[in-house]
Amino acid sequence: MLKSVIVGAALLTGATQAAQAQLTTEIYLSGLTRPVFNTHAGDGSGRMFIVEQPGRIRLVDADGNLQTTPFLDIVSSVTGGVSGGDERGLLGLAFHPDYANNGLFYVNYTTTIAGVLRTVIDEFSVSSLNPNFADPSTGRRLMTINQPFTNHNGGWIGFGPDGYLYIAMGDGGSGNDPGNRASNLTVLLGKLLRIDVDNQDPGLEYAIPADNPFVDNANARDEIWAYGLRNPWRTSFDRLTGDLWIADVGQNAREEVNFQPAGDPGGQHYGWRCREGTIPTPGISGCPTSNPLWVDPVHDYPHSDGRSITGGYAYRGCELGEAYQGLYFFSDYVSGAVWYLDTDDNFSRTTLLTTNLRVSSFGEDENGEIYIADLFTGNLHKLVLVNPDPSNCEPPFPGCNPADLAEPFGVLNFFDLAAYLDLFNDGDLAADFTGDGKLNFFDLAAYLDYFNAGCP
Repeated sequence: MLKSVIVGAALLTGATQAAQAQLTTEIYLSGLTRPVFNTHAGDGSGRMFIVEQPGRIRLVDADGNLQTTPFLDIVSSVTGGVSGGDERGLLGLAFHPDYANNGLFYVNYTTTIAGVLRTVIDEFSVSSLNPNFADPSTGRRLMTINQPFTNHNGGWIGFGPDGYLYIAMGDGGSGNDPGNRASNLTVLLGKLLRIDVDNQDPGLEYAIPADNPFVDNANARDEIWAYGLRNPWRTSFDRLTGDLWIADVGQNAREEVNFQPAGDPGGQHYGWRCREGTIPTPGISGCPTSNPLWVDPVHDYPHSDGRSITGGYAYRGCELGEAYQGLYFFSDYVSGAVWYLDTDDNFSRTTLLTTNLRVSSFGEDENGEIYIADLFTGNLHKLVLVNPDPSNCEPPFPGCNPADLAEPFGVLNFFDLAAYLDLFNDGDLAADFTGDGKLNFFDLAAYLDYFNAGCP
């Protein structure tokens, strides 16, 4: 059963439309061990998957019940992530865009190989016998990156709208980025990487997308999409627009949010180690006063407001209503504040909540609703309205154009669903939602998923 215990008080400014619909948090489930991420498989099952830092992926069924046996347990392979401020461990999880058909997913974790700490990206497959369990024997190593120190591992991985896997890497740790690894294009630390997991180039377990920004640079690694990052702690794509958000943890002065609009060709240098947010990094010598390659964040804040940013998501669910559509939710691990940025108001920041949570991560379910993981209590919280309005989830849903999804039925409603089910067998009007040239169960599943979620 779901628990509903309010733990935060809404503190909205009243200056925007969103302020009229106050938010709070409620405990969705408890009993987790150091949760650092939650996501969904995109397979229409309504399940959620929660990453526990010591090395387990827990499964939550469509009714909100936490399963006793982990979906995947690789504790024996994971180094770190078991206590205190340890930044190592199992840190990232991403399901293949075609998971419903191929059952593939990817994890990012730290391990020790031949006495050296490394970040690894592994591929696994779901069990052929039970969809609630992965098959550990299917593990395939895609990438290994040496870690010179124990902190600043990054850890997020996720698929973009282009179908490629993005990997957020920290600068390798210690202070002031010794060796300036984040700016060094010959190493993968301090970068956002982009790879093709569906193909393989010679000598690699993956392929390099032909349009990666440095593929023609003999002095750069082909995998690099962007660089100049210190410790990107949670990155996300807007599920509606495809825009990319990168939250990068600062050192002594500033925390920052970087933004790439959909369709951007990549190649950005976000300034670290010479820049911290929008200012020169305090205590760093030998840096130029300016560099045409540096790209400033769209937002940064001083350590008087918080000391460790936790990135989140642009909201695309329905339960919170139209007021919050497209606003980017994020938090600070130290202060517990939860804010949003408004792209329509010059990325201005508004306080949503003040909490006592140690926000280790945000997560989305299949419907675009947003959750907050608390590292130390082991609770997963859900962002909800103080006064819920069930009509928010009645079609047409906010933030997208349901008619585009429901073609050829026009406006999406229950009559369209009935018509789709009625005409599915003869195929006169049923749509090929999966794009495989066939009309089958997968198209029906996709239609139902879009109908419930409102957005692809």
